[in-house]
Amino acid sequence: MRYAQGGGLTDERRAFREKLRLEAAERFRQGDENTVIAHDLRVSVRSVQRWRKAWSQDGPRALASKGPASLPLLSDELFAVLERELTKGPVAHGWPDQTWTLSRIKTLIGRRFHKSYSVQGVAALLKRHGWSCQVPARRAIERDENLVAGWMKETWPQVEGPWRRSTPGSSSRTKPASR
Repeated sequence: MRYAQGGGLTDERRAFREKLRLEAAERFRQGDENTVIAHDLRVSVRSVQRWRKAWSQDGPRALASKGPASLPLLSDELFAVLERELTKGPVAHGWPDQTWTLSRIKTLIGRRFHKSYSVQGVAALLKRHGWSCQVPARRAIERDENLVAGWMKETWPQVEGPWRRSTPGSSSRTKPASR
């Protein structure tokens, strides 16, 4: 199963779900109906049907957790190596400027560790390890605040146009004024 946040279940959540399945196994043994079990455990009937099928074939051990679906491609040790590489900067790795992008980090991971991540996977990996997007706080050296303030006051209102209609509109789709 895939999750929008880029991760799987935590150990606690996996244990909770396993507990639900094992509780359902006990209810199967007692002969309870699928719909009653689903209602009581607050899960879908389809899940209970799948659990019952597995339980009938292999018993309660079929409902035990099998651990995480997949292990991360980069272990914590390899991520520490990646962090050291990132601190060297993009220029040290052959890029023309000092800007790290997800695409560049993806390429670096491929070159350095021979692992394949998607751009979204790189973003999830970095977020999982406490990294965040950064936007440069500096401004252009040539920026003249007085000229910018004058332009905002005189030119921008002409470019922007009026905020509202000059005449009242109508919310009715049958009136000609609303078309």
